[in-house]
Amino acid sequence: MSLKDKYKELTDLASNLGVADLQVREQDNVLYVDGTAKSADDKEKLWAAYGKIDPDFRSADVVMNIEVSEGASIEYTVVSGDSLSKIGKAHGVSWQTIYEANKDIIKNPDIIQPGWKLKIPTA
Repeated sequence: MSLKDKYKELTDLASNLGVADLQVREQDNVLYVDGTAKSADDKEKLWAAYGKIDPDFRSADVVMNIEVSEGASIEYTVVSGDSLSKIGKAHGVSWQTIYEANKDIIKNPDIIQPGWKLKIPTA
């Protein structure tokens, strides 16, 4: 059985999660899995899938180089007439995503103030 076959569940999961720039290659009896996951949660799902196949991680036949794109954001300064929905629509993210990223500033998602500097997670 090839390593690609042994770890098919892992590589299929990476594809299904939309891991960007996914590269899977077998070299010198080691399977290399490279790419960028959308979130730390997705990366954890990949490690969990690997753990199911090799529970003690003793095989030493997989190298996962999975980066996480989550956390990338831009800064936006609120202007008069803005709402989280309006800002989200302009940046391609939901108002909930903006709210979650700025809970330290925003106490009520229906009330935002001009001049506030908000983190807008990149989609």
